Amino acid sequence: MRIGEVAAKAGVSVRALRYYEQQDLLHSSRSPGGQRRYPAGAVERVRLIQQFYAMGLPSRTIREVLPFADSGGASPELLELLTGERDRLDRQMTDLRDVRRRLHDCITEARDHGGPGSPS
Repeated sequence: MRIGEVAAKAGVSVRALRYYEQQDLLHSSRSPGGQRRYPAGAVERVRLIQQFYAMGLPSRTIREVLPFADSGGASPELLELLTGERDRLDRQMTDLRDVRRRLHDCITEARDHGGPGSPS
């Protein structure tokens, strides 16, 4: 599959794919004309990479996690890394819930006391 096809199907830019290759997260071969060619699973791999980035994982960590995602096996060190990332995400989600609750309380208070946006 050519780079433009992978980008379109995965919903990312061609530049993002080149960056993933620079970070050793994605691999391609070259056609005789020098064009990048990606294997059939490239679109799913790019989507997985995108999910990892959305979780806040840095490229270094993603590079360590991808072989586990491919094979299903993990070293004790990788399991420790994954556990740490999961715990970090749990803390982040708790913090986001707390901030959302506070925001909701502020909105409720403003509405109940004639603040902006409250019924007259």
